[in-house]
Amino acid sequence: MQNNLDQPVANALSEDYQRERTLSFLEKLYIPEILKALWYSFKQMFAPSFTLNYPEEKWSPPDIFRGRPVLVEDDGQERCVACGLCARACPPLAISMQADEKADDPKERYPNVFEINMLRCIYCGYCEEVCPEEAIVMSKDYDIVFESREDAVYDKSRLLVPKEDLKERLDFLKKYKNNQFGQFWDFQEENNIHSVRDRDQKWNTGLSLVDMLEQQKKNDASEASSNWSV
Repeated sequence: MQNNLDQPVANALSEDYQRERTLSFLEKLYIPEILKALWYSFKQMFAPSFTLNYPEEKWSPPDIFRGRPVLVEDDGQERCVACGLCARACPPLAISMQADEKADDPKERYPNVFEINMLRCIYCGYCEEVCPEEAIVMSKDYDIVFESREDAVYDKSRLLVPKEDLKERLDFLKKYKNNQFGQFWDFQEENNIHSVRDRDQKWNTGLSLVDMLEQQKKNDASEASSNWSV
């Protein structure tokens, strides 16, 4: 015989329900609980007030605060190398970029166009997490106002912020990532300067597959030029 799923197994209104708590006489009157609530409200009337008179008084967020994402400007130029990881990791697809190359730039690649649609941004910080150059970070800027949808699209000129103004956030990221990755993470700013123009001098693309594997074994067996442990 099939059980009737509409009928409850245990009725909370019956005395046979063991999990039902029996209320005392005062609890049935609800007067003590009402008096407790009134007493708590009375105490809060004389508690210190933490209200800020915004916008005259500004709130200073802590270093862990995730505000508007910005691009780090280092020595007059962006750190970004237009790898596209932030745009790929962004859940609402708020980031878009167009890469370009400079002959006199040691970074070789840079974002010719970099835009963030702040109407889509959810301040998740994924772009900051995946960036290998620490080129995009979450700032303390939370006071953002738009008059139109076009104003909500921040281009590279509005996103660039000098690294001196982001020192607190960058210092926090070093502690945060070191705790997360232990001794395997040691970000060095000089890593931002890299290029693949001289790859033919170190890697011959005309080698056969066997020669490439042998060359890779030699590279893996060679000692590292520097120690990355903290």
